[in-house]
Amino acid sequence: MRILGRRVGEHVNRRVLGVLVGLLTAATISPTVPAHAAEWVPKTPPLSTPWTSQVSPTNALPEYPRPQLVRTEWQNLNGVWEFAGAPNLNNPPFGRPLAEGVLVPYPIESALSGIKRHEDNMFYRRTFTVPSTWNGRRVKLNFGAVTWETRVWVNGQQVGTHTGGFDAFSFDITPALQTGANEIIVGVHSPIDGSRYPIGKQRRDPSGIFYTAASGIWQTVWLEPVQNAHITRLDTTPDVPGGVLDLVVQGTAGSMVNAEVRSGGQVISARAGLTGTHIRIPIPNARLWSPDDPFLYDLRVTMGGGDVVTGYFGMRSLGKAMVGGAMRPLLNGKFVFQIGTLDQGYWPDGIYTAPTDEALRWDLERQKALGFNMVRKHIKVEPARWFYHADRLGLMVWQDMPSLDAVDEVPNGHANFESELRRMIDQLKGITSIVQWVPFNEGWGEYDAGRIVNLVRSIDNTRLVNHNSGSNCCVSDPDPGNGDVIDDHAYQITTATRQPDAGRVAMLGEFGGLGRRVVGHEYEPGKGFAYGALHPDELSLTNRYVEITKQVARMVHTRGLSASVYTEPYDVENEVNGFYTYDRRVLKMTEARVREINQKVLAIARGTAVGPDDVVSLRVTTAGYTDRYLRHQNGLARTDVIGTDLGRLDATFHVRPGLVDAACLSFESRNFPGQFLRHANGRVGIASNPNAGDATFCAREGVGGTALESYNVRGSFVRHFNENVHLARSGGPNPWDTATSFAADTTWAIGQALWRSGADLPLDQARSFQVTTPGFTDRYLRHRDSLARTDVVTSASDALLKADATFVIRRGLADPTCYSLESRNFPGQYLRHADFRVRLSVNDNTDLFRRDATFCAQPGSGGVRLESVNELGTNIRHYQEEVWVASNGGAHMYDNPASYIQDVSWAVSSPWAP
Repeated sequence: MRILGRRVGEHVNRRVLGVLVGLLTAATISPTVPAHAAEWVPKTPPLSTPWTSQVSPTNALPEYPRPQLVRTEWQNLNGVWEFAGAPNLNNPPFGRPLAEGVLVPYPIESALSGIKRHEDNMFYRRTFTVPSTWNGRRVKLNFGAVTWETRVWVNGQQVGTHTGGFDAFSFDITPALQTGANEIIVGVHSPIDGSRYPIGKQRRDPSGIFYTAASGIWQTVWLEPVQNAHITRLDTTPDVPGGVLDLVVQGTAGSMVNAEVRSGGQVISARAGLTGTHIRIPIPNARLWSPDDPFLYDLRVTMGGGDVVTGYFGMRSLGKAMVGGAMRPLLNGKFVFQIGTLDQGYWPDGIYTAPTDEALRWDLERQKALGFNMVRKHIKVEPARWFYHADRLGLMVWQDMPSLDAVDEVPNGHANFESELRRMIDQLKGITSIVQWVPFNEGWGEYDAGRIVNLVRSIDNTRLVNHNSGSNCCVSDPDPGNGDVIDDHAYQITTATRQPDAGRVAMLGEFGGLGRRVVGHEYEPGKGFAYGALHPDELSLTNRYVEITKQVARMVHTRGLSASVYTEPYDVENEVNGFYTYDRRVLKMTEARVREINQKVLAIARGTAVGPDDVVSLRVTTAGYTDRYLRHQNGLARTDVIGTDLGRLDATFHVRPGLVDAACLSFESRNFPGQFLRHANGRVGIASNPNAGDATFCAREGVGGTALESYNVRGSFVRHFNENVHLARSGGPNPWDTATSFAADTTWAIGQALWRSGADLPLDQARSFQVTTPGFTDRYLRHRDSLARTDVVTSASDALLKADATFVIRRGLADPTCYSLESRNFPGQYLRHADFRVRLSVNDNTDLFRRDATFCAQPGSGGVRLESVNELGTNIRHYQEEVWVASNGGAHMYDNPASYIQDVSWAVSSPWAP
């Protein structure tokens, strides 16, 4: 056994913190080898990660485990312990060797533990020696987390009990210690199923979206000496408007403490106060934490009597407010779109426990590299070091509460849930990166949602509360007063997701779930499933991700969407929805393209980019006028509430590269091709062949949207006043240019066009649709036996074939600016898609049918393409004789990007059957 031979430098800035952790790692006591014959024999995991082989009895998570409350002297008890299953916990094996060796802190079901099976009841045993340098101080035994009920004995004396699978706990074991070797026995009861306590997605019999259990000790165990009067927790709450850190030092009651805030090794502020009280420490000219600048301050707290701890915090503010006509979440007073992943925290070798700290950090680093700024920690609570990495890297976190297992209430089930919920929030409320609490998911184990929201707010009222992520899935929409968030789960995104209201922000709590199996990297070969179609290769999967993320971008302004959560960063067991395989060895998409589209979403939300559509409308964002759109009328631009076809057309524009500068934008009228939005003599209108500079505008960040700055008259922006639209500058000579209204009046939400078809078809007239792919232009779209297909049609064809190849063009059943195709010879039946096949069906007047039977006409290659309204990025496409809706580079064998553009284009011809 080696003891910590020296004190480590103070916890300073975030770069120095990394040095501190390295020093602590190097100086930490090696786990004591227990006096027994049991050996650790690692089992073979279903998949090995790049870090599996790095795990050994001498380096099982050696890092100091609690970055927000660091002490320099400690003893790591991770390593090989004796182990045995038991019928119950009534007979601890005092002085009796146990036959098996288990590697702590890996859960017993994991391969890294060396056990790789479940036990309802179990005992751990080892010995340790307390360094003589700790004499005269109290000795704390600390557990990061144990599932679920824990009983601990030292030298035959019970020193404490604990229930809860996700929170840290400590026992003062000083009275039980003896000179020399000490025996510690940990008994754990972990039945997993039965709704007695929160388990999240753990199951004894895992399948589908539920995974292998993680029982027993699954986070670091360690000893540390403390003074009689000592600190137990630092509750840090940044108060950005007040310019202070609100610090509550938890510990021995009535003790005086002194707190120093440091940056770059220098003390910038200090205050003294009593434990349990609010100590407000000034932070002059605070550098604010954000995903773009995740700056952390260092904290050193000294208690009278000699106890010293170090920690850290970030200065940032959270909230919600009406921004650009929509309720938005705020970070440091600004709307920042939260684009994240559904991170479930599972590993094929360690299950709940990452094999190494490097692996734990790597997951977050890779998500940041893919362009995400947020992580939803899904129905699990991670070790403290995971949150430190999120703080340091700049990733906002939604923290879920692990759920009960969604069966009927059993005695104490709700009491256990609420107790653990309270402890989770208390333990984590000082984490800078956490921006939202999520008590329930999709109704699993949900009860008394409004009361639970109030409970959460009573513990921490500084963050938004998402009362039930995906509540649309399984339960009726709760009372709008029950939380701050409207959260839908829509894996195949449609415009059916709800919009924000006066008190709640709108978020897409889960979407995507795109799948791809990678041979050699499957949990169970051939059994991988996804929430969407399985894709054959990197190109196909990446193309589909780009397409669905474009829809997210459209929804930022068209539906007031403020956040999205993609499922998921890596595969989990047989779910193959990840960017990475479960073993973290293969990136299944193209990183640069994923990052590019994610950054585009963020830029659109900031107002520094326009959506990926080439047809848009511009909505007013000034409070009280958000139902108005920019449109042209008689050559002049104005704003109106739009209610007619002409108005929708006049308010729709094709976005073109700037006529002078391609990095900027020009807006071509949808219904007057060749005429562009321009300014002249201060008024904005449309004109043919305008001065190119006057018709070029550069997108700038507005107040919750986009400001359009003139290319020719820099500093002047497109602004509305009453109904009129002008070019104006802040503080200009015009009477409407007041400083208070200028920013709002020059901000536009640029989003989905009011007229969604970019090409026109003749309404209520019969037409036929000819294939345009070279070599197949004698074929036409037709139906036969209720399925759409293509066949050769000529003047010599029989009357039935000609009628089957003729459709009457109707207004879109789901959107009047798009189209539906009614059969010429079966009135009342329409082409629609179902399971991606296009077929003829009777209109049953359901919402799903109307959407499935509505297609927006867009310019194609030699014709028009017919884009599905509700299956994002798909168009009616022919492959051999069959007809599907398919995306470019999608999951199907016929989605060949080289031919896609031609295969989705149709020439609209005279009808074969008038």
